[in-house]
Amino acid sequence: MHMGVMAYPLRYALADLALALSRAAADPAEVRSTAARAAADMIGDGAGVQLLLDDGRYDEIVYQDVENDPASPLARALNRSGRTPDDEYSTKLAASRRPIVLSGDSAAELGSPEHKITAAVLCPVIVDNTYAGYLILTRHSPEAFYATPEVELARDIAGELSLALAGARAQERLRVAEERYRRVLETIPEGVLQLSPDGVATYANEPIGVVLGMPRSELIGVSLRGFLDNQGQKELERRIEECRKGHSTVGATRLMRADGSRRSVRISMMPIRDDNNEFGGVLCMVTDTTDHIDARGLKRQLDHLRRLDSLGQLIGGLSHDFNNLMTVVAGSADMILAQSEEGSSQYQLAKDIMDAVNTGRTLTHQLLAFGRSEGNRPEVIPIPDLLTDVQSLFSRTLGERIGLDLTFGPDVWPVKAERGPLEQALVNLAANARDAMLHGGMVRVVATNEVVEPGQLAEDAPGGRLVHLVVTDTGTGMEEEIRKRALEPFFTTRPTAAGLGLATTAGIVHNLGGHIELESQPRMGTTVHIYLPAAEQRPQPSGERKEKAAVIGRVLIVEDQPDVAQLVQRLIAPAGYEISVATDALTAVTEVASGARPDLLITDVVMPTMTGPELAGALRAHQPDLPVLYMSGYTAASLGPQLHLDDNSMLLEKPFTRSTLIGAIRSLCGPQPMPGGGGAAVPTG
Repeated sequence: MHMGVMAYPLRYALADLALALSRAAADPAEVRSTAARAAADMIGDGAGVQLLLDDGRYDEIVYQDVENDPASPLARALNRSGRTPDDEYSTKLAASRRPIVLSGDSAAELGSPEHKITAAVLCPVIVDNTYAGYLILTRHSPEAFYATPEVELARDIAGELSLALAGARAQERLRVAEERYRRVLETIPEGVLQLSPDGVATYANEPIGVVLGMPRSELIGVSLRGFLDNQGQKELERRIEECRKGHSTVGATRLMRADGSRRSVRISMMPIRDDNNEFGGVLCMVTDTTDHIDARGLKRQLDHLRRLDSLGQLIGGLSHDFNNLMTVVAGSADMILAQSEEGSSQYQLAKDIMDAVNTGRTLTHQLLAFGRSEGNRPEVIPIPDLLTDVQSLFSRTLGERIGLDLTFGPDVWPVKAERGPLEQALVNLAANARDAMLHGGMVRVVATNEVVEPGQLAEDAPGGRLVHLVVTDTGTGMEEEIRKRALEPFFTTRPTAAGLGLATTAGIVHNLGGHIELESQPRMGTTVHIYLPAAEQRPQPSGERKEKAAVIGRVLIVEDQPDVAQLVQRLIAPAGYEISVATDALTAVTEVASGARPDLLITDVVMPTMTGPELAGALRAHQPDLPVLYMSGYTAASLGPQLHLDDNSMLLEKPFTRSTLIGAIRSLCGPQPMPGGGGAAVPTG
């Protein structure tokens, strides 16, 4: 064989082999058979490929002989399937990485007595610098041998096989990596978008489809601009330009979903380079932060609610203590009035003190209604009284630049409600109106009677006799979209607000069995309509309270504040009652258990060791018919269920005067003390 003459044809043949191997790279079996067939055709007789598996053992041999029979008996003789590469030839091939040429007896050992081999060449196959098996060529005619050019050709064929296997392994690794990458993209919670340089989606995973409200298959070819407002589109252009310069960007924006709703997202954008290292687009990681932002806002609003609750408790406690102080002031001023000549400066000063106490009493009762509304008891409230009482709170809430107009007639029906929450609902409306009139304006409150059919106002609205309260402002008004959501809890258009005012008002109105509606237009102001069921009209009793037939002489005063206890003692002493004072409830219980029998118990409601009702219950175990006059800095509504008033008990709200105290005693127990009753006090604690 003259290799010089065959140089070009062989070079072409090797090129054809390389092309064939690359085309078969996806199928390892096809790669092996292609190499074996080419070696047999180009060099002659038989050729086979014996490669190692991943477990380090040989795979099945692929053998091709001149008769083109891959299942020939010789293939079975040459097969080393399942064996490890620790035999003499494998070890030498792996170490030297050069062909081994065999002839004579050494070649015959490779075959069998029935299929003798007279010459053989074993060329190592090296893949990724690691021994991966060998290419074997065999001849069977007597005196056969392999010339040096043929051995070099066999080595070239083994080299092409090595390159093909390395390429196939690289493609497999790439396929596995791409599959792993695809799985990551499909399973991560973040949305992934690949954008062209023009911002058009070229890839989208499932989560981004959920964020944008479209199947991901429909997102391909769609511009991201369609999901952004004008500001967002400008921001997108800026970020794509940054990526074009090779910079990555991270920022927050708002996306508009296909259904029109909006989501808050955080987008990380990084540049993508094409095969020529040119800017090929942008890879976007999109994280939906809507729920996180909502949760953060909800936490802030809940914290605000907790602060409001704490403030309410603080206001309630301070108002109670303040009422105790004003009780002492009022009682002392009352006693000065009784001892002063009318028209004197002393008399006028005492009267001024009494007027100030009455004003303070009204204010603290309003604060108590706000601070301790939980557990309130419904009461029949005349609307004129309600609006008159809240007028001062309205004025303080609105400020000097906003006028207030209250319109109501004396015939407006009363409502049955808890006074505190109802006042709070009205003041919330005033605060909301104030915030809509930053430059001043007018608030008008109108109360009228209406009789409506059930369902006339709304499907779930009440019917029958209703009190219609209308609160109108001349503020900025609302867009229709905002008006529809204005009553939702935590909805607000002001970043510093909690979004609780109108929602709280709506909740209070609904709890009272009423109905609320909003009318509003931009720059035309807002009108709030509140419909409350009127209280049932019942015949008034002929008398205030049936006077008791018996009269009293012995009074037991139990009050944990010594100054208040001493004041009550001084106020009733001139009336001739025999008085016993205790500043501790347990002391009073011990006295009665030991045989003391007071005709009247005057006790504070809220005390450290035992409440007034608990004390009354303990004493009534010995005296079932013992009258009880409760005193408290809290209103009856604010005390709620902890105070139950029966026919033999009353509540006197602090601050009070001598006349109201004596009047309450006489209304509860009788017209006068027992004749001869002394006024001396007998302190007991």
